[in-house]
Amino acid sequence: MRSQSVYKVPNGKLLKIFLEYDKKNDRIREIRITGDFFAYPEESIEQMENALKNTIVEHEQLLDKIRSIITEYNIQFIGVDAEGLTHGILMCKP
Repeated sequence: MRSQSVYKVPNGKLLKIFLEYDKKNDRIREIRITGDFFAYPEESIEQMENALKNTIVEHEQLLDKIRSIITEYNIQFIGVDAEGLTHGILMCKP
């Protein structure tokens, strides 16, 4: 199933999520994260997209996974955070 969301992070920036997920297993197949936020290093968004594949689309698991990716790759965001990313992804679920 494919879906997308546009989300204005509170006190942050615009976040656009394009999600393809396996509805039967509730797991991410492909994800594209864009918006007017900033991430450093530049390749960190692509790393996050790859690391999120096969993650269950459920709040706590998704939030934990995003936080661990941020720590593992030492990602610094301006205008979005782990909670905002989680919320934007969950908005893609019908």
